[in-house]
Amino acid sequence: MRENFSKIGFIGGGKMASAILGGIVKSGFINPENIYVFDINPQAQAQLQKDFNINLAENIETLANQVDTILIATKPFVIKEVLTELKNKCDNKLIISILAGVKIATIASELPNSRIIRVMPNTPALLKEGMCAICKGNSAQDEDLNFTNELLKNIGKTTMVDEAVIDTVTAVSGSGPAFYYYIINQIAKAGEKLGLDYDTALLLSAQTALGAAKMIMETNLTPQELITAVTTPGGCTAEGNKVLENSNIDEILDKTIEETMLKAKALG
Repeated sequence: MRENFSKIGFIGGGKMASAILGGIVKSGFINPENIYVFDINPQAQAQLQKDFNINLAENIETLANQVDTILIATKPFVIKEVLTELKNKCDNKLIISILAGVKIATIASELPNSRIIRVMPNTPALLKEGMCAICKGNSAQDEDLNFTNELLKNIGKTTMVDEAVIDTVTAVSGSGPAFYYYIINQIAKAGEKLGLDYDTALLLSAQTALGAAKMIMETNLTPQELITAVTTPGGCTAEGNKVLENSNIDEILDKTIEETMLKAKALG
């Protein structure tokens, strides 16, 4: 399979592209000499070359001529310009897009002879703890999907989803880290108000969040089962649970995800 995906080009060299590059280079998944990057910012390109010893492309056309797989990692609002540059240069190439709000159909309309896969990653990929949801376009083959999955497992976990729910994925996991940061910080600030110094409270809050997440991922218990396991009737946790249950936190979180999803949909 890998013979058909020997060279990959990145259009865009921001944080997410850098995270993916770091994962695949450090794992040995693709040799740096077979990786090309184009970014409109020469300094960003130079930094990526310094960090990962990859090749730089002078422009999008040059990049497209060198590779068999192209990963688009630009800002969503420049996708029209990028697709114009790629038009008629990507026949039978695999195109992987990580752009929020940009539908597979939008890319296919300009690159009808390409095989397209859409991905929604998130920033913990920088620590190889990312979450990537993968959508297979109609033109993509199973080997394209397998390659993309293998590629992205170098930066965390993957899951396959239908594109119909990708905007919800964007809200839950793409934007989700920011919401968890907010909650972790608010719990730390509450601890600070009650006598802890902030740094200690933040350590307690962040590590507890990390441990709780691992309990969900590794025990096969549901969140409700884990809540029950840590809650003694009439005890401390039970008192805190009462506050949560009697608040409108469910409504707030529902609205947070819904509004984020609607914004992702609007980007398209």
